[in-house]
Amino acid sequence: MKRNETVNQLTSTHWDVLIVGGGVTGAAILHQATQQGIKAVLIEQRDFAWGTSSRSTKWVHGGIKYLTQGYVRLALKAVKERQHLLADAPGLVDNLELVVASYRRDWRSRWITRVGLFVYDIMGGKLRRHHSSARSVIARNPSLLSTDLSCGLTIYESVTDDARLVLRVLQEAQAMGARALNYCCADELIMENNQVKGVVATDAVSGKSLDIKAKLVVSATGAWADKLRQQVKSNSKKMRPLRGSHLVLAADRIDVQDNIVMLHPRDKRNVFIFKWEGRLVTGSTDLDHNGDLNEEPAVTTEEFDYLMENLNYHFPAAKLIEKDVIASFSGVRPVINSGAENPGNESRDHAIWYEKGLLTVTGGKLSTSRLIAQEVMIKTRELLNLGEYDSASASATMFPQGVINQENSVLSPAAERRLLGRYGRLASELVEASHGGELETIAQTDTLWAELRWAAGREQVEHLDDLMLRRTRLGLLLKNGGQDWLPQIGALCQPLLGWDQPRWNQEVDRYLSIWARYYSVPAAV
Repeated sequence: MKRNETVNQLTSTHWDVLIVGGGVTGAAILHQATQQGIKAVLIEQRDFAWGTSSRSTKWVHGGIKYLTQGYVRLALKAVKERQHLLADAPGLVDNLELVVASYRRDWRSRWITRVGLFVYDIMGGKLRRHHSSARSVIARNPSLLSTDLSCGLTIYESVTDDARLVLRVLQEAQAMGARALNYCCADELIMENNQVKGVVATDAVSGKSLDIKAKLVVSATGAWADKLRQQVKSNSKKMRPLRGSHLVLAADRIDVQDNIVMLHPRDKRNVFIFKWEGRLVTGSTDLDHNGDLNEEPAVTTEEFDYLMENLNYHFPAAKLIEKDVIASFSGVRPVINSGAENPGNESRDHAIWYEKGLLTVTGGKLSTSRLIAQEVMIKTRELLNLGEYDSASASATMFPQGVINQENSVLSPAAERRLLGRYGRLASELVEASHGGELETIAQTDTLWAELRWAAGREQVEHLDDLMLRRTRLGLLLKNGGQDWLPQIGALCQPLLGWDQPRWNQEVDRYLSIWARYYSVPAAV
């Protein structure tokens, strides 16, 4: 459906549920609602997954950290959901083994981790071997600091492309009849008899003001949750936005086979480095974010120095410098303020509030988004008098499997698995729509040229940064945001996007400005 048709449908239909927020939680709620037979629509003020859901650590994990902090219920839920997603979405959610580099001086941390791993295994229903000798750890990771290394302790987690996870959930919801529109900002709640009955929104593409009516408005805006809530409950601030920052490096810059968790030499926080999309990612920080939420977060000089200090301490032979960093990214976590002095001690659990027809859901983890959506649906059915929650449909797969005809395909098994995980039943269409050479990867990344063609023609791309930073992750994986590759990308995508040359030039300037300000290293700005 074309954008103008979706815009017209938004205002001509009286929806059962209007979801504000196009991150992973909003997408999961849209999917659950549609699966339950509820007429639902989603709007997002920027691009889908523009906020936290494209800037997370990329892990679908149970949160052993939260287990050791005493958040047992949250960890148990997350562990079960991790196992569910691994089985449900292979190629989109994959196993990630992390080795904790444990040094003799850190004996207290080592024993806490051992106890946590045992409990973690019990929760996951499978006891595993975690211990590796110092000799074997160094053999696999020659660059790692070996002095005083006691052992390695393996944590079994999972990894994903967070933005693509959101897009896959939206894809499946829209296949069932849901509607979703990006660049549509909810400005004001529509009130009737002191109850919320919709929103006044602005379509940023056309500039039109839209009155969107619904029986129930669900705010799934993450760190922005206070914005709409304060229209029905003034002076009620609940959120404590926390910033987590990461750096991306070339995979061959540090000689490691494993994904490593280390204690930062300065403050003993856990910091990691792991393989993702053919690159290495290191992070993360956990700091109060006091900036404007409507401006993209960026890694600060202090955070950059902090992460580089850890890398050069634990991998001294690498002698990493600023130019070794390909890109950076920073996300704002939607954390509910409990008054903890240390940001890292705040709970990552979620909360749901219902006030005058506005149902707000915030907090939580990427791992538990489906469970949060189910909880929202139980409340939604109650509020709309729709009867019992249909647990049978809720337990059905979110990610129906597709098949690619490999008879004349040049795809490797890994590339086929990747496409099936990311695009499901549409993967075969993506392959069939590709032209000569487009099933090859781009510049030693895992991304195929065919994915660019598909995104440009089929995935509601409104700006070049949508294509480079969220539909694909090339802006994080290529030097200078992929600037040297933009002519080739333009030759492929410009006709599909319907952009003339002046518009393409404008989009290139816009994208490179965004990348330089928010995704480069601080000293390069």
